Amino acid sequence: MVLSVAQVQPSERALFIRKTYTHVAAAVAIFTLLEMFFFSTGIADTIAQFFMGSRFMWLGVIGGFALLGWMARSLAAKAEQSMQYIGFGIYILAQAIIFIPLLFMAVRYSNPDVLPAAAIMTLALFGGLTAIVLTTKKDFSFLGGFLKIGSFIVLGLIVASAFIGGLSLGIWFSAAMILFAGAAILYDTSKVLHNYRTDQHVGASIEIFGSLALLFWYVLKFAMEMQRS
Repeated sequence: MVLSVAQVQPSERALFIRKTYTHVAAAVAIFTLLEMFFFSTGIADTIAQFFMGSRFMWLGVIGGFALLGWMARSLAAKAEQSMQYIGFGIYILAQAIIFIPLLFMAVRYSNPDVLPAAAIMTLALFGGLTAIVLTTKKDFSFLGGFLKIGSFIVLGLIVASAFIGGLSLGIWFSAAMILFAGAAILYDTSKVLHNYRTDQHVGASIEIFGSLALLFWYVLKFAMEMQRS
């Protein structure tokens, strides 16, 4: 019988957790270096102008990003370690590209304190939520249904805002999405412990990094909108 991380010996579980969060930290570092490269070379300006040229462009971005996320998770689920890391790399690069327009707005048009403050707040929230799961070992799988339904509602609102010019997803939407991302972190961290094997740390890191990125996106959007209000 294949045991989940939650069912193995504490020493094996601790090793899995250490490997997983080392990979998450590496993903954050690579993501940061990629953004620095994009902005320092002017690539970010080109990509941002391309995406911001039409609100309908975001619909293609959302679809493409969802597809890339699915591909990355599929590759990370393969037994071959090389395929796992290919999926990991694709996912980090996809996240870095999708973040460029938002970071462009934060860097060019917001207070210089907004971006570092949002990053610190994101890491603090992520650390607290992760600690809840790891210390209590509670199974948060019951959040799965809520997240699935919520994802369709969010997607519907984003599509509607693209087609309806007067529909603006403002500060309260960002606040709600911070709560949604927090629930996703609880769910994904619990899922990793209760559904993953100890040799699936790369796939686990993709799950967790994805939730962390979602949280950062909406914390940054909320901070930017607070500064404008």
